[in-house]
Amino acid sequence: MAERTSPAAGSGTGNAGPRTGSGARAGLGQGPGRLLVLLYGVFTVAAASRSVYQLIAQYEEAPLAYVLSAVSAAVYAFITLSLVRGGEGARKAALVCCAAELLGVLLVGTWTLADKSAFPDETVWSDYGMGYLFIPILLPVTGLLWLRRARPDA
Repeated sequence: MAERTSPAAGSGTGNAGPRTGSGARAGLGQGPGRLLVLLYGVFTVAAASRSVYQLIAQYEEAPLAYVLSAVSAAVYAFITLSLVRGGEGARKAALVCCAAELLGVLLVGTWTLADKSAFPDETVWSDYGMGYLFIPILLPVTGLLWLRRARPDA
């Protein structure tokens, strides 16, 4: 019974940690992947709770900002679930979402700097995530690098 495993990122052992029932699953949420799962999980809860409150209580003040924060929460949640689920399909989906997240942070970050009047209140991605210690711009880059390294051998 030969199981296909993804290599641990840079460990050189070829074993990504404890098996979870599917050889391909072991790599995404192990090692540095656990930190990504934790950070994406925290950002999911933070962005979702903030945006839900703002959409309910303050929607008229800055609808675009609050909707964009809700979108970022959905992206964070999808990436978190993909990392936890594991497998090649989840890895590919997470890669696409991390790329979309990076594009979103770059677009919204640039937009908030270029046209402050469009955003009377901040989003998670405003000013490239400055309100969140720039973690929103670092997360997708780190995620893309990790997902690239966690790719199972062909």
